[in-house]
Amino acid sequence: MPMTAKGRASLKHLFLVSLLAVAFLTEYAWADRVKDLASVAGVRNNQLAGYGIVVGLSGTGDQTTQTPFTVQSIINMLIQFGVTIPPGVNMQLKNVAAVTVHAELPPFAKPGQTIDVTVSSIGNAKSLRGGSLIMAPLRGADGSVYAIAQGNLIVGGFGASGADGSSVTVNIPSAGRIPNGATVERAVPSDFLTQENIMLNLHVPDFTTSKRLAQQINDTMGDGTAASVDAVTVAVRAPLDPGHRTAFVSALESLEVEPGDVQA
Repeated sequence: MPMTAKGRASLKHLFLVSLLAVAFLTEYAWADRVKDLASVAGVRNNQLAGYGIVVGLSGTGDQTTQTPFTVQSIINMLIQFGVTIPPGVNMQLKNVAAVTVHAELPPFAKPGQTIDVTVSSIGNAKSLRGGSLIMAPLRGADGSVYAIAQGNLIVGGFGASGADGSSVTVNIPSAGRIPNGATVERAVPSDFLTQENIMLNLHVPDFTTSKRLAQQINDTMGDGTAASVDAVTVAVRAPLDPGHRTAFVSALESLEVEPGDVQA
């Protein structure tokens, strides 16, 4: 059946609309904020780790005959509290577990602030449910203490066993978290306020994105403000006054830049 003139006109109109839509989508490119494309060099989280003792368990702690370091830790802690353990005493502890404690220290964290910590058993404790972490220092990569952790654990997993030897475990009962469980004792040194230039590092290396980022900053903040160093880094001259520098970085993060084409 031949197409009528009206049908051919409708088809032609639909084709033109589709062609214009494709051309529009081809020309239009999404722009991303600078804060989504890059991060300021040196402004990052710092990993902290430590060793501690969890007490108050309901018979689900370490088997001390197989984990002698747990007994040693308890003896050392009691000595610090002025309690003397007679030599040769065989301590059979079931409500204590040796654990590792780790956390991430946010950038610019100040003494007195609190951070979340994760506690994990390093012995053969069956569960940490109901336990409390005793004061544990958290150290950075340089060996310095940056936070002190202590508090009651929140454990998402649990286990149960029957008299016939059967058992069931849900999730991981040998690890838990303490929200706001560590108090920051020392701030991480930062050169954010002392360096003349702020270095913006792209999350995805790309020469085109680096060039466009520098160009956008220069167009907005003035020529000579930014320079593309390589496919990752853009150097930006910033005010040295702390208040002005903070406002300057805030304005930088709000700029929108069209990133380079992704690899095929």
